[in-house]
Amino acid sequence: MPRFDVTVAGELNLDLILYGLPDELPPERELMAERMMLTLGSSSAIVAHNLAALGSRVGFISKIGDDPLGQIALERISAGGVDVSNLRRVIGAQTGVTVILQRDAGRNILTYSGTISELGFEDLDLEYLASSRHFHLASYFLQSHLRPRVPELFRYLKARGLTISLDTNDDPEDRWEGGLKDVLRYVDVFLPNEREARRVAGTDDFDSALAILAQIVPLVVVKLGAAGAMARRGAETVTSRPVKVTAVDPVGAGDSFDAGFLHEFLRDSSLERCLASGNVAGALSTTRAGGTEAFRDGEYRENFLKEHRLAPA
Repeated sequence: MPRFDVTVAGELNLDLILYGLPDELPPERELMAERMMLTLGSSSAIVAHNLAALGSRVGFISKIGDDPLGQIALERISAGGVDVSNLRRVIGAQTGVTVILQRDAGRNILTYSGTISELGFEDLDLEYLASSRHFHLASYFLQSHLRPRVPELFRYLKARGLTISLDTNDDPEDRWEGGLKDVLRYVDVFLPNEREARRVAGTDDFDSALAILAQIVPLVVVKLGAAGAMARRGAETVTSRPVKVTAVDPVGAGDSFDAGFLHEFLRDSSLERCLASGNVAGALSTTRAGGTEAFRDGEYRENFLKEHRLAPA
């Protein structure tokens, strides 16, 4: 029996979310937010935290600074049940942080990289990562130090019998290169949203993008926001309708979808149930501010899962 169901190597930081700002942000003005939330952020950490909250055994490797932001982030993810025994604290370094300006017309996401980009292959305990059934990688383009050796990491983990999932998240440079096509050859489950799928495939046509990606990756799962989600496995296409909720905050919904999908995928559930679980987890995330707050409240989380017929493990 492997020690973990899922291991994750990636970034750990906080999100500072400001709500109620005006749509236009003129310079040299003191603009007032209506409310704020300081919460666990970063795609890797949100997926790890919410997988653990759903009942998966999760091991996590990351790098943080020796500052208050890093300490808070560490306390949050540890309290969620994620094993952090291989997390590295770097003396004198600054933990990354993301500031999200959430407005009715959309949002701006501003990230200070800090230790987000500093995790390298040499920081990884490969035996620890391999003591699992599955490995998940997120924020591919933010992890600039690790990125050149991701193919090597994936080859090692595949040789050890793990399956692998990848969610690239956005590319801040909007180039969608960095050896990604080579990396995808080792991926079992690719989890982009619709825009990311088109950008990775190099086409504006979504159907063409899905066909291109399905020739590379055995299972392509695309998050479609208000339209739900769909998956392509060979010639098989499965769609799943979204869960209707009163959304408070979309931050982290895609990462929460990943957690819900993978939680069922690792239990050999049907593709339909995996998609439904992803949609339920994504919807749950939107009912509280930030990507993990709805999962931290155990009673609330379990009642939501039962209401939507996905009892926790």
